[in-house]
Amino acid sequence: MTSLPDTRDLVFVGGGHAHALVLRMWGMNPLTGVRLTVIDPQAAAPYTGMLPGHIAGHYARADLDIDLVRLARFAGARLIMGRAVAMDLAAQVVTVEGYGAVPYDVASVDVGITSDMPALAGFAEHGVAAKPLGRYSTEWAAFLEAGGGDVAVIGGGLAGVELAMAMAHALGGRGQVSIIERQALLAEQSPRHQRILRSELARWNVTLHEHTEVAEVRSDAVLLSNGTLVSAAMTVGAAGARPHDWLAGTGLALKDGFIRVDEALRTSDPNVFACGDCCHQAPSPRPKAGVYAVRAAPVLLNNLRAALGAGQVKPFRPQKTFLKLVSLGDKRALADKGGFGPKGALMWQWKDHIDQKFMNMFRDLKPMAGPAVPADVADGVLEELGGGKPLCGGCGAKVAAGPLRAALANVTPTSHPDLVTGPGDDAAIVRMGEVTQVITTDHLRAFWEDPKVFARITTIHALGDIFAMGARPQTALVNLTLPRMSPRLQERRLAEVMEGITGALAECGAALAGGHTTLGAELSLGLTLTGILDGPARTKAGARVGDALILTRPLGSGVIMAAEMQLAADGRDVAALLAAQVEPRMAEAEALRGVNALTDVTGFGLGGHLGEMLEASGCGAVIDLDAVPAYAGARELLARGQKSSLHDLNRTAAPIDGLIPPEAEILYDPQTAGGFLAAVPMADVPALMAALRQAGAQPAVIGECVAGPARITLR
Repeated sequence: MTSLPDTRDLVFVGGGHAHALVLRMWGMNPLTGVRLTVIDPQAAAPYTGMLPGHIAGHYARADLDIDLVRLARFAGARLIMGRAVAMDLAAQVVTVEGYGAVPYDVASVDVGITSDMPALAGFAEHGVAAKPLGRYSTEWAAFLEAGGGDVAVIGGGLAGVELAMAMAHALGGRGQVSIIERQALLAEQSPRHQRILRSELARWNVTLHEHTEVAEVRSDAVLLSNGTLVSAAMTVGAAGARPHDWLAGTGLALKDGFIRVDEALRTSDPNVFACGDCCHQAPSPRPKAGVYAVRAAPVLLNNLRAALGAGQVKPFRPQKTFLKLVSLGDKRALADKGGFGPKGALMWQWKDHIDQKFMNMFRDLKPMAGPAVPADVADGVLEELGGGKPLCGGCGAKVAAGPLRAALANVTPTSHPDLVTGPGDDAAIVRMGEVTQVITTDHLRAFWEDPKVFARITTIHALGDIFAMGARPQTALVNLTLPRMSPRLQERRLAEVMEGITGALAECGAALAGGHTTLGAELSLGLTLTGILDGPARTKAGARVGDALILTRPLGSGVIMAAEMQLAADGRDVAALLAAQVEPRMAEAEALRGVNALTDVTGFGLGGHLGEMLEASGCGAVIDLDAVPAYAGARELLARGQKSSLHDLNRTAAPIDGLIPPEAEILYDPQTAGGFLAAVPMADVPALMAALRQAGAQPAVIGECVAGPARITLR
């Protein structure tokens, strides 16, 4: 079947509640021809309605996190984990810190608000903003772990009052909570609810400082303008909603720093929409509340589709009043609609039900069904499909060691005066006069939706063979297949891929020499690399009995990325893996100069690549399974039955003897941009481990070489 071309780029700036809901709806009914991109600093976006319950200890952090990695995969979107810092309306690009420019045809902004206080003396050094949640949650957990202490909350609105009661509950008497408000406490609430909430604050023994300004935040106290010192081992900023500073430079029409939108949620630029707390709806202003973002999501989706060429815009008409359920610290809540409502445990149960119902929309995401399998298929087709799981990308899609070796066995070696070594090691060695080169090639299917990140990781992965041979990277040729798309999008995708490749090459002193491109069914990238040997080559041969085996990076990239494709991986584990994969390996390769034998761990997994080293060196090995490092989440995914497409064939090919426990499954996991495996004299281990850590690696001594056949024994 001919694939339909992409023609438009839709970019979501921020992973707020409205965007999260639109992503879910988009995944169930995407608009063909659109590439959707989501930009957010975090792998998970917190649901703020459950924030007081989390601070009080009723919910774990994971309970209120919307996993943006899973949600983006469900929606078929690429996720750029970075912070938007600028927007150029004329050029139609969003600038992401540490990433660069992201072009758009239509964009939508839903970045929420912040409660930081850059102008308040000492707050940056000693305070923590309640929003965004990440730092507050982390520091609060550490504060409680350390025994607690006195806390000051700057801001006496509803948010500050809820958090004060939540922290008082969590502290359990291990500290005094104080609220500091420049005006009257809860001035926006009805007199009845002011009385109720003041009574609740008294119940929690919260001290109130009203009608006073904060002069300075210190490490152990807050100094008020009247000279009072409020004891505070932790100071939390909850004083109202402040727009993000970068919005002021966008050129969009603003109201008090918030983006002005019309009834269709359009900004002053017809190609840019906005929703949630970061915007001001000019026709019918409303207070900052998540309920409006939730109600606006279907309208935003409709109007974005219309802006992309499908349908007509609709107005968003927010309701005038809405039900508020205010957390009271313990598992009780106060209902408020129009100034009236009951309080108690039943209201908390109601609030929890509403919150859990919202979160379940993002917890229960299921992979979209793939193409239907015909009723009649040849023998073996269903087995090869692996239960309907998609083919992995990266090294998980490689041809297995068994078929590859069988095919190479039928290839008659040819001699050439310039060819020093051919197939069998990480790269071929070619002598050209007085210069000795190494040459290698690698090709990967895309495993991540962002072409720039995929291209960078693929380049780092391919360079591993050059480094493993002890060579200095020299040049690269590219062979790129792009999915079918319009010429304008081809230009954008090519720019993204080239930036990923050239950035990784430049870091190790190599240059792009050329290449070829074609359009096809999916994104894939191949690189042919050359390197210069300034001394003798490092090979898989040379490991000696008694050598220690050192692995420089954890295992588990194959299973994590395979699970990510199936919406089964934790987004934070995926983000941590990607952060490791984009790191260059030149420094750790340099630290490994002088080892007895070296290879990089890629598609065949640790078991397969160690087996090749042992066969080339004529010895065996003992591996300590407990010492083998793994990326966060990898072993848990394997225990749940997740695995990459190549996993089972790697298990068959790995030369492992004896009783093989389930914990050994990590040895068969194919690695993309994996670590190096080195055989090192025992006397050199302490110095080498220190050098590797200095180079940014995560080394581990995982076993040793022993006398005997080229087999692996586990202990």
